[in-house]
Amino acid sequence: MEAELTALAASGATTLVQLMVQDGWSHVRGRLAAFFARGGDDTAVDGQLDAARTEVVAARQSGDTGTAADVEEEWRARLRRVLRADPAAAAELRALLAELGAPPEAAPISVVHNTISGGTQNAPFVQARDINGALTLGTPPAPPA
Repeated sequence: MEAELTALAASGATTLVQLMVQDGWSHVRGRLAAFFARGGDDTAVDGQLDAARTEVVAARQSGDTGTAADVEEEWRARLRRVLRADPAAAAELRALLAELGAPPEAAPISVVHNTISGGTQNAPFVQARDINGALTLGTPPAPPA
């Protein structure tokens, strides 16, 4: 059971940090603050979530992956404590994560290096990853008279 709660806390923290940089954060923040407050005053948690969001946004803008990972680890630990203290919280967290959904994963970054060789190119060329359907190169048809 401990491994399951640890995995749930990890999933929750990852989703939480990813949601921090999304447009709908203000709605999500309130829901998460209520979850962490467990029926108490969620004002303090709300402020802590906002502070964490500020850190994550600044870290992402500066390319600092370490700070974002640290914030995620802090919330993972908090989630583990909540789940250990209240067994009913696991079902609530699963439902909340299912409702909010994890944001789409970022597309992998790839580096492309193109070389054109063999003399002077006096015509357009096409650079593409995937081409589906017909591709016609050449002079476009003349407009109707």
